[in-house]
Formats: sequence, structure tokens, C-alpha cells
Amino acid sequence: MTQTNIIPLPLPASPNGVRRLVPEGTVLQRGDRGCLRCTIAGDRSYDGVTAVRLFPISYGDCFVSLRYTDEADKEREIGIIERLADFPPQTVAEIHQSLERHYHEQIIRRIHKIKQRYGQLFFHVETDSGSLEFVMPWRHDRAEEYGTQGRVLLDSLNNRYLIPDLDALTPKEKRLLVSFIYW
Repeated sequence: MTQTNIIPLPLPASPNGVRRLVPEGTVLQRGDRGCLRCTIAGDRSYDGVTAVRLFPISYGDCFVSLRYTDEADKEREIGIIERLADFPPQTVAEIHQSLERHYHEQIIRRIHKIKQRYGQLFFHVETDSGSLEFVMPWRHDRAEEYGTQGRVLLDSLNNRYLIPDLDALTPKEKRLLVSFIYW
């Protein structure tokens, strides 16, 4: 499938298209102050690079945009990585670390309690970070599919809570969840 809006390397970033970043022409490393530095063959090096998922729920490790802030304090895109799996493990680890700082999502491992009041769902859950509580508006746009078996819940402050696999929940937890979130 050929896409005419993609500019291959080594051309520099263009305001009229998207640059696809490939392992052969992209070097990503941690700089002196802990920030990411991206060097593009035939272009230049960019400091203070951050990674942003273009499709965070449906394609978490695909279509990752690498960005930097220019001298005028504007965020600019360096290019897009179509598949992280194509890159060396160290590069993937650096990008994942940047993504974790950007997305602040909690991974839900257990659901202790869900109560519904005033159009809100009050959750008491166990996450990778420990036990916590959050409030989510009880609306269809606050829960989205994640992969084939997961869900992403957005609380009232737009924090993300990820359930990677509904089948990993106990039958009781799953019944509790789907009694409120059935879409």
C-alpha cells in the first residue's frame, strides 16, 4: 500500500507531509541531562525529544510521533515511527520511557468496588502502583476498547486507567465492571 503523503528519509521534515523514521536512518539516545536526542541521517540532531502516540488505544506501539520544541517555543514533529518493533531494543526502551512520562496511565489489576452515584462511577481498584480510588463520569465516551479484550477508562480529570485484558479479571470483578460498563 503506497501512501503519497509520506516523505521518506533523507529529506528534512516538510510542512507539507510526514517523514517516516526508519531504523537505518534514525539514532535515538539519552543526552547529557537525561533528555532524548534524535539524530536523523542526512538532516541533523534534535534535543529534548518526546514521543507521542498518534493512536494511543488502537495502535500503542505503532505510529509514534517524535517531537521537539524549536527556538520559537513551538512543538515540531521530527517524523513518525510506524512500528516500534522494527527498531533496536535499546531505542524501543528509550521511546517507551518517554511515552510513560507522557501518558501517566495506571494499569488496573483488580477491581475491589464500583459504586454509581450522581451520574458518576466511583472505583476502588488495585493498580501496579497500589490501591487507589478514582471517579469516572458514567458516559459511553469515558470507556474505550483497548486491543481485543481490554478497556481504557478515563476519569473526570482525563487520567487513563488501563485494563489490558478483561479475561484476567476474576469472574466477580468482570461481572461488576460490565454491570456498569457494558459497551
